[in-house]
Amino acid sequence: RPDRGRPRGMLRGEMTSTPSASETTPTPVSGRRASAAPGTRDGSRGPVAARSGRAAPAPVVDLEALRAELGRTVLEHYPGAELEGVDRAFDLAVEAHAGQLRASGEPYVTHPIAVAGIVADLGLDDLTIAAALLHDAVEDTAFTVEELRAQFGEQVAHIVEGVTKISKIDFASREEAQAESVRKMMLAMVDDIRVVLIKLADRLHNMRTLQHLSTERQIKIATETLEIYAPLAHRLGMGKIRGELEDLAFPYVDPLSYKLVSEQLEPLRKVGEPALAKMVETVKLKLR
Repeated sequence: RPDRGRPRGMLRGEMTSTPSASETTPTPVSGRRASAAPGTRDGSRGPVAARSGRAAPAPVVDLEALRAELGRTVLEHYPGAELEGVDRAFDLAVEAHAGQLRASGEPYVTHPIAVAGIVADLGLDDLTIAAALLHDAVEDTAFTVEELRAQFGEQVAHIVEGVTKISKIDFASREEAQAESVRKMMLAMVDDIRVVLIKLADRLHNMRTLQHLSTERQIKIATETLEIYAPLAHRLGMGKIRGELEDLAFPYVDPLSYKLVSEQLEPLRKVGEPALAKMVETVKLKLR
């Protein structure tokens, strides 16, 4: 396959995106410039360029620690995976998103790495992990599908292209009937289910970091999540992801109801969790 036998990239060690006056646009990389204009994207859908005038520098990110953790997760759930292609995709993601920040102030590359980790937890193959690492490269940087195809092969390029197409769907309406139509359209647009799985992982990580956005954006994204992504996960039989998406979206969409439900459930949770833990141990012993 095209992604075998190539040397690993040379980007290693720690990375920091401390803003400076020169970072009003994403930092050029290997003669390239990230295509996202400053301020046009946020941490929920894409990068923003680093800006001057922040009160504190962005967090330092240990890329090698993230790489090692991702590799362990991949091999734990997919023992036959070949990490060479994953490593090259990791390096290209770091290169492509250099100088870009999330709304939280973290380097943007932490997002595709986190998405790849979620996909790895699902037990998907190394090509899908590589595509998850590169899922924003075409939409938010100067890299093209053709370049990804040349470096990583047809499957990775095809998956990334599919994720990019889904990302361009307009979710303007809140009508349930249209939400159902959008879900059907998303499934009809792709011929590889891995595209949808990466998009669900992308939304899940965005929901986990939604607190960094404005209230208006939080409500919009949480509503999309409840109407589009959580039902889509349910349709695919992904109950754990569906449940987390719903739990993360609930406090933004209906904070009063969330507070009332939380207050009622908390005493029950404290009673029920020890009993459930005991049942889990009993089942484990029976299965040995």
